[in-house]
Amino acid sequence: MRLLMIGLLSGLLASGPAACSRHAESASQPKAAIRVLCSTFPMYLFTRAVTQGQAGVQVELMIPAGMGCPHEYALTPQDMQKIASANVFIANGLGMEEFLGEPLKKANDKLIVIDTSEGVGDLIVLSPEPQDEHKRQAAPKEEGHHHAGSNPHLFASPKLAARIVANIAAGLARIDPAGAELYRRNAQAYADKLTQLGAEFASALKDAPKRKIVTEHAVFDYLARDCGLEIVAVVEEEPGQEPSASEMLDLVKSIKASAAAAMFTEPQYPAKVSRTIAREVGIPVAVLDPVANGPDNAAPDYYEKTMRANLATLIQVLGSKVK
Repeated sequence: MRLLMIGLLSGLLASGPAACSRHAESASQPKAAIRVLCSTFPMYLFTRAVTQGQAGVQVELMIPAGMGCPHEYALTPQDMQKIASANVFIANGLGMEEFLGEPLKKANDKLIVIDTSEGVGDLIVLSPEPQDEHKRQAAPKEEGHHHAGSNPHLFASPKLAARIVANIAAGLARIDPAGAELYRRNAQAYADKLTQLGAEFASALKDAPKRKIVTEHAVFDYLARDCGLEIVAVVEEEPGQEPSASEMLDLVKSIKASAAAAMFTEPQYPAKVSRTIAREVGIPVAVLDPVANGPDNAAPDYYEKTMRANLATLIQVLGSKVK
């Protein structure tokens, strides 16, 4: 997927802004609107922040806002229409959009793809086989978008989200030089907020007495690293891939042995299995929202408010004395 994105981007940028104005009805009309299609809800939030105030730029979300990460997503005819009419596609990258592949190119071979993970760095590598008895109890049973390679959930870390925002601005500036300065200013202002938010997480939790946690999926790996927390177990390597009865017993044993302080679930997925395991271990359960989905009409500060609610939950559950 990374090669596809790089190939599309490098090839289409050579054609310059003309690629973005191909929907103009006539040469005498003003430059056509740049239609930007975002793969996932976080990319949509970040792109709206970067393009705020730029006339002629339309930002749209491809998958439903309430869906979350497109782990096993199947493109609909409506999605194909959105892709066909877009000029720019904002991708999470790192395999998150693996389900697109050839359909993306087939629907619109002139689409310019911005891979927001490009050059972000500090990636956490996931292995197709369990490397740690505590962290990877349930081995994957079939191929999926994040069974190997780098963890694609960069957006759940405000620190890395700031880098994503910078990548979006840089990509749009190359496509639309006239708006480059506005994209840069917007991105800098928003990235500063996200960087400060990341610093608040790190500061508030650096002295938390409880540091070992269990998560439902591998979505909070980067946030945990930012905060100095240790994820000692992941219940489901992939959403919907529930552990077997024997794997649940192994998870209970390993979590008890690790002295984990809490189990954190996500509002996007059923938590029955995680709650059952937590009850057997005897640890509390709380909800953290990675902002993988949200309302259709999300406010401009939706990401920051949701992440600050997560911070409050972590402080309460892990016993941090920082207020």
